[in-house]
Amino acid sequence: MIGILLAGGFGTRLGPITKVISKQLLPIYDKPMIYYPLSLLMAAEIEEVVVITTPRDRMAYETLLGDGSQWGISIQYVQQDHPNGLPEAFLLCENILRGKSSTLMLGDNVIYGSQMGKKLQSNGSQHGASIYGYLVKDVSSFGTIRLNTNHEIAELQEKPKTGGKGLAIPGIYHFDESVIERTKSLSKSARGELEIVDLLDTYLNEGNLHYSILDRGTAWLDTGTIEDLFMASELVRVVQSRQGMLIGSPDEVAFRKGLITKVELESLARKYSGSLYGRALQDIVQE
Repeated sequence: MIGILLAGGFGTRLGPITKVISKQLLPIYDKPMIYYPLSLLMAAEIEEVVVITTPRDRMAYETLLGDGSQWGISIQYVQQDHPNGLPEAFLLCENILRGKSSTLMLGDNVIYGSQMGKKLQSNGSQHGASIYGYLVKDVSSFGTIRLNTNHEIAELQEKPKTGGKGLAIPGIYHFDESVIERTKSLSKSARGELEIVDLLDTYLNEGNLHYSILDRGTAWLDTGTIEDLFMASELVRVVQSRQGMLIGSPDEVAFRKGLITKVELESLARKYSGSLYGRALQDIVQE
């Protein structure tokens, strides 16, 4: 299984700061945004990760994340010159995937909930493609799942104008090895991009699209606006300060998964010894 993290785009709704820094490098409380989806991939036992980013930001990601060896994983980087829709990720990663299944995650999604790593691991092992549903008050801003009376997927819709309560599709997708050839068969939409809904429809039409509902105890925050960005930061601050635990830490996940030793975790903690994050890692060392 290969994990693909999308960290391209221009983040125009968060301007002017995104003129000089990638959106996915902005802080969510005490960590860069990219840490959250990366740690979730690691929690799902995915140890090969590809970060798709822009020519401008590639060096910044390489400086932050390195090759992943400090966490016992492998991280590669693929450059996307112009964003042409989510499915383009598979064309950019064709040589890396080499017939392997993949989990695609948006780098600007913050998802927090009990046993999310195990949930991703289980759903990612199914044949075909798998998506998630998350109940929201108004689906007009999201891709959505419409179910029939048998609770099967009847239709996928992209930002339905009627809105209302429904199941939004968070930015986590599992695909089998056929995804590259399926992507090659897609045509660009009216807005000139390859659409993720069109790709998912190829699986749905064959009866090979599965879904799983994220339960009520799971928080999903799309950090597309300044308001969302601060809401996500506040969620992380409250949970971490009250429960004395970290959310979205690849350092901790690597240690809990046995990918690094306590000595190696302590070494990582020392690099951030003057920060809140570093002190939290040191607390884990001393448990």
